[in-house]
Amino acid sequence: MNKIAVFLPTRKGSQRLANKNTRTFAGMKGGLLFIKLSQLSEIKNIKVYLSSNDPKSIEIGKSFKNTTVIERPDHLCLDTTSLTDLIKYVPKIVEEDHILWTHVTSPLVNAEVYNDAIDTYFKVSQRGNDSLMSVHKMQEFIWSLSNNDLINRGENNLRWPRTQDLEPLYVVNSAFFIGSRDIYRNGDRVGEKPFLYEMDSIQSIDVDWEDDFKIAEALYEKLIK
Repeated sequence: MNKIAVFLPTRKGSQRLANKNTRTFAGMKGGLLFIKLSQLSEIKNIKVYLSSNDPKSIEIGKSFKNTTVIERPDHLCLDTTSLTDLIKYVPKIVEEDHILWTHVTSPLVNAEVYNDAIDTYFKVSQRGNDSLMSVHKMQEFIWSLSNNDLINRGENNLRWPRTQDLEPLYVVNSAFFIGSRDIYRNGDRVGEKPFLYEMDSIQSIDVDWEDDFKIAEALYEKLIK
């Protein structure tokens, strides 16, 4: 019952950052996808399912022995595709009891982090948590335009407390989600009682825009390469 697999989605036609998955990153051919598959290949006894409609991604995926490449239907690769529909698709192609969903856009999340997250997931599942998701903590003032006010205040409704006295908020950084097949069948990646796996802001960087790409590239070259 402790069999776990990785689901790694990519697709062609990114609008915000062209070819972000496979363009050269930190001098590495194959880019973010090659780096992510290399990181995942260091996790022992785990199978990786690469789901993609991108010919270049498929070519790269086939070069990794622990990776099963499954061509995803185009209707699940559109900008208008419902995330719920894609989530429900995952247990149709992944056979294992538990699924770790991750993204190539988190290049600073390495095998050590994944191994610890997997171990943590199975430990906390014995304590009542039904899933796990990666987050980073934020203690900053957040302003709402619709309310024209702060959404977070200090004790006794103090408007400008010290930021360290604000109640922490947790940003879902989308580095990974872990849950059972049943949770995915229900159209979600976390259940009713997820464990928040806290990461630092550097590990949490997510590549969506050109600036993110350049920052992540510099950090990767400095800290990992």
